[in-house]
Amino acid sequence: MTATTIIVSYVPRVWAVCLSCCNNGHLVGDWFNCTEAGAVDLESVHRGQRRRSPYCEEIWCLDVENLPVDREMDLLEAAEWGEVYEEVGEELWPALCAWVRSGCYVAQGTGDIPSVPDFLERYVGHWESFREYAEDQVESTGMMAGWSADAQRYFNWDSWTRDLRHDYTVEDAPDGGVYVFHNL
Repeated sequence: MTATTIIVSYVPRVWAVCLSCCNNGHLVGDWFNCTEAGAVDLESVHRGQRRRSPYCEEIWCLDVENLPVDREMDLLEAAEWGEVYEEVGEELWPALCAWVRSGCYVAQGTGDIPSVPDFLERYVGHWESFREYAEDQVESTGMMAGWSADAQRYFNWDSWTRDLRHDYTVEDAPDGGVYVFHNL
């Protein structure tokens, strides 16, 4: 039997098109990584496709992939998402996307672009469950140190975990488990 490896990429991408061509019934465009969006021009959008007309002036991103927002955008915003991706890296990107989708995130300025320093301050990790995170908090803080065995045995974990969760945002992770963010 041969093993198969599946590589999942979370690199954010946009489908950038020539608006003039699109408005005239010709789908002229291509997928571009957001990290390259700042360099996308009409030549790269038209590569290997229909000849450019003098009316080809504007590029617009009609579709997105691996972004926490699902809407059209311009190349400048796509490039900003690319900068955020490069800043947090591929490993933390899915967690940042979950944070933004939760609606409990801090944006830079007035748009949807998240503040990476705020994300890093609030992100407390990927866990199998919030209960696992809560148990780790008890262990790492020594909360039950000095408690009698009876007190520890009768501790109401479900109630305590439910109350603790009010201080956190918890989002499902794409590969199972949850991402946990502290609400500051």
